[in-house]
Amino acid sequence: MASPKTLEIVKATVPVLEEHGTAITTLFYQNMFKEHPELLDIFNETNQKLGRQQTALATTVLAAAKHLENLAILLPQVTQISHKHRALQILPEHYPIVGKHLLGAIKEVLGEAANDDIIDAWTEAYDEIAGVFIQLEKNMYEQEMWEGFASFKVVEKVAAAIDISAFTVVPVNDNSENSQDIDLSKLNLTAGQYITVKTDPEDSDHVALRHYSLYSTNTDKGIHFAVRRDNRDGHYGLVSNHLHDEVEVGDTILLSAPAGDFELNQDLVQQNDIPLVLMSAGVGVTPILSMLEAQVTANPERPIIWVYACQNQEHHAFDTEVNKLLESAANVEKHIFYFDSGQILDEAWLATLPEPADIYVCGSMPFMESMIDGLMKLDHGVDNVHYEPFGPKMSLELS
Repeated sequence: MASPKTLEIVKATVPVLEEHGTAITTLFYQNMFKEHPELLDIFNETNQKLGRQQTALATTVLAAAKHLENLAILLPQVTQISHKHRALQILPEHYPIVGKHLLGAIKEVLGEAANDDIIDAWTEAYDEIAGVFIQLEKNMYEQEMWEGFASFKVVEKVAAAIDISAFTVVPVNDNSENSQDIDLSKLNLTAGQYITVKTDPEDSDHVALRHYSLYSTNTDKGIHFAVRRDNRDGHYGLVSNHLHDEVEVGDTILLSAPAGDFELNQDLVQQNDIPLVLMSAGVGVTPILSMLEAQVTANPERPIIWVYACQNQEHHAFDTEVNKLLESAANVEKHIFYFDSGQILDEAWLATLPEPADIYVCGSMPFMESMIDGLMKLDHGVDNVHYEPFGPKMSLELS
């Protein structure tokens, strides 16, 4: 527990850091990568260029500062971040590096305003926050299904939509580099989780890591995940294009064990009085599809409302798989929205959803912000709305 003096100083400086937060975290990343270029193999280069990582870090630090005397209140958000850290293989020895450069950036940006008392207080605060992450991630490492990044062979690659490829991979259990003795039949995958792919694209000077959601937890044929080619708005998705264009059946890729806490409320899966609402857009359907599979397998009698939005029919992902699962359910509503046809999923439509409902949402940040905002305005409680946006989480959490 931070000292009373530290709590007082940190809370008093929060408004200043709110004003300069992104400037501090931008400088932090610049200085850290200059001294430790090897860390560029961990951080998403695209999110760095677009400023997403900097904003996400600033938001996290400020939230932790505001709740330093009771960090437990942030446990759900800290857990989400820790899952990503474990998936990326962030280790305890990385935290002192982050602390050094974060505190250095605070002092550099604030100048003389960052006196010794402020830096000492923030040093103690950072150590307190880092300790929470390290302990939580220690438990996650102890429970991971395999160590680090293991070799998997691609045994199937199919088009789930015009811009989405679905991969099926099996472990390479031999004496080659990065092979591990992994028994698919003993893996306990959770619907809603993601794996992390480690690649070395020709177009990059660094190793690149990306998270991709499981679209099924059935491991009879292997582990299943999907990748959308990211070429929108002039942006070139380094890893997604590499996987789409360079990786084929028979090739070997590196994966870390599944992670994430975006999962069905198991207390409600066997109950039929509260309907399950599964809402997604674009490739956000991947974890939602795995949840549909899990629900239908466990209890097909539960009412299900399936809601999916995408650009048009060409971009409609996993339609066949979804229809097959919905046919196995006893009580189903299916709603499809094609943006190109002017079909808009908005607050007026959200108002037609029943209350109470158990709601799961996944998609791009704009989609997520729109859906969460609409559901909150309609008084769907925060405990009943679960979400997993792709990319660094910003305005939807840690307030």
